[in-house]
Amino acid sequence: MNSSTAQPPAEPCPHNTVITRQIVPALYLVVFATGVLLNGVSGWVFVHVPSSKSFIVYLKNIVVADFLMSLTFPFKILSDSGLGPWQLGVFVCRASAVLFYISMYVSIAFFGLIGSDRYCKIVRPLLSSAVQSVPGSKLLSVAVWALMLLLAVPNIILTDRSVRDVTRVRCMELKNELGLKWHKASNYIFVGIFWLVLLLLVVFYTAITRKIFKSHLKSRRNSIAVKRKSSRNIFSIMLVFFVCFVPYHIARISYTQSQTGAHYSCRSRETLLHVKEFTLLLSAANVCLDPIIYFFLCQPFREVLCKKLRVPRKAQHDSDTSRTRRENAMQESTDTL
Repeated sequence: MNSSTAQPPAEPCPHNTVITRQIVPALYLVVFATGVLLNGVSGWVFVHVPSSKSFIVYLKNIVVADFLMSLTFPFKILSDSGLGPWQLGVFVCRASAVLFYISMYVSIAFFGLIGSDRYCKIVRPLLSSAVQSVPGSKLLSVAVWALMLLLAVPNIILTDRSVRDVTRVRCMELKNELGLKWHKASNYIFVGIFWLVLLLLVVFYTAITRKIFKSHLKSRRNSIAVKRKSSRNIFSIMLVFFVCFVPYHIARISYTQSQTGAHYSCRSRETLLHVKEFTLLLSAANVCLDPIIYFFLCQPFREVLCKKLRVPRKAQHDSDTSRTRRENAMQESTDTL
């Protein structure tokens, strides 16, 4: 995996360090403070939310992934700003940056699983299986973490070249020949996972939206409110993906090629570095936006949060409890979309 200090093992190429050593670390500091606070609160709330449904299991895994990602920010901030010793840069290249990417793609994978879970339960209820049960979702969660670790951990093992006392550590120079190849291959795999998940989410949520709208238009009850609610939930998820992740995954292929030996001019490498840094910052900002998704996505989360904060909630209408079983099931689906 790469860190912000990663450069191709080529001729020296001077860079404008104001962006990478001052502006970007300052922005990461803001993201770190906000992310730790919001994810700390989210973790505290989810401790009191029982894992009664598969999508809650997936949300809890996202909280863990986001918190782990947040813990890598201080190392990046100190390393990029030049405030830490050169050994800290080595640690970022070998471990911290790898954990960052593991956490990011774990989060992406679980949002894909949430979309799949909602699609099966709302659009294709007959397809429900053991995988969608709580025990099944826990096993699938273990599989997701194992897969990401399998892809990423070799980047730690193969970053084994020694480095002397230097002012600036270049991650690519720490990798052996196999490490460079694995770095490139694993990056392409991770990028492929992201685009696959994004495509599936678009398909899933388009089908879910159509199903919900048709169902409530037939019942002619609260169809406008349901449309707004389901649209809000779906929009919040897709907004995070398009704002946080799409820019980085568009820029990442070219940046990876510039790291692993492709011929790029000094100016091109500098431009790609800056583009990568700012788009990666957007991906990191995901840790601040996910708690908002939890609030919209998970009714038990909202209820526990309001209870813990002693915030009064609007009374539920008695008519909500007198609906038919099908309407109740569909309403629950929109609440936990």
